[in-house]
Amino acid sequence: MFADSVRSLHREGVTGDLGVIFDRRDRFLAIGLYDATSPIRLRILHAGAPEPLDEAWWRRRLMAAVERRAALFGPDTTGHRWIHGENDGWPGLVLDRYGTTLVMKLYTAAWLRRIPGLTALLSATLAPDRIVVRFSRNVRDAAAAAGFPEGHEAGPAAGPAQVPFLERGLIFEAGVLRGQKTGFFLDQRENRHRVGSFTSGARVLNLFSHTGGFSVHAARGGARTVTDLDISAPALAEARRNLEANRHLPGVREVRHEAVQADAFEWLARRSPPEFDVVVVDPPSLARREAERTDALDAYGHLVRGALRRLRPGGRLVAASCSAHVSAPEFFGVVRAGVVRSGRPFAEQATTGHPPDHPATFPEAAYLKAIYLRLEPAGQRD
Repeated sequence: MFADSVRSLHREGVTGDLGVIFDRRDRFLAIGLYDATSPIRLRILHAGAPEPLDEAWWRRRLMAAVERRAALFGPDTTGHRWIHGENDGWPGLVLDRYGTTLVMKLYTAAWLRRIPGLTALLSATLAPDRIVVRFSRNVRDAAAAAGFPEGHEAGPAAGPAQVPFLERGLIFEAGVLRGQKTGFFLDQRENRHRVGSFTSGARVLNLFSHTGGFSVHAARGGARTVTDLDISAPALAEARRNLEANRHLPGVREVRHEAVQADAFEWLARRSPPEFDVVVVDPPSLARREAERTDALDAYGHLVRGALRRLRPGGRLVAASCSAHVSAPEFFGVVRAGVVRSGRPFAEQATTGHPPDHPATFPEAAYLKAIYLRLEPAGQRD
């Protein structure tokens, strides 16, 4: 509930209070977390008939999220999301698992007073070895003032900054104390696996490679070479570590790996013959605000055109966007238009969205989308 939707307050609230919403006839509507300074004044926890938000209620809410995912992952995947914010009834809170470590990230100061109770609930219910609490940038100052620094260790024991976990049998490490998001981009898991299914014998370019997730899957799939390109030297170093951690696997053991530290836009603008069979374009969000949407669409167009120049006939382009302010139809339209404008025949193979542990249950929650295209030699179509 936004601040301008509040008609009146019975008393001034304090951030972290439970706020009860009544209509103009004093009938109960909902209850949520109150934030005295945020434009989002109340984040709804429960609506409908009145119900006490006691310890049993919180446990049921947690287990509902966990049980929805219980059948999704076997022992070969120990990195995934348990709670996806508003989509699971936990507004402004996400909870990810990396092996026996849980990382909880808070996006509103309204949760700060509840950190001890939340970590006690997680310990009693999920029995992790370790719980790390992270905060979005807009919350960090308030969290520090409340005694919770970024990367707060709240569980039974502290541990290292990098934590290993499994993704479809591959070993990765998550930067649980300082890494982006909660330490790893878990939401691209299914797309990484899909890319690995068609890289046998391929030369693969992974643009905005970050920690090399697509490259490791491509290597296991039998890629001849993988090239990671990112502007961040620490990210490329982590990508190397992730690849080396899987060298015991035949495909990964045999792949030739190259790391290129460069700005992807500048690198793609250089003239070069097509040399890759698979190009993955997965940039960070290019539109963090609605005002940036038009520029983001132009940027995606530049990336697609540059990627096509590096792609050999018969090659595959995988383009992804995590910009919430760019809709899936807009993004897919830009990618398709770029390929059509190139004059190269192509076949569209698939479009994908959110993985099942990152559900988008309302339109504003949808952010992730990817499209798979295969270029063909002139005159040929599937």
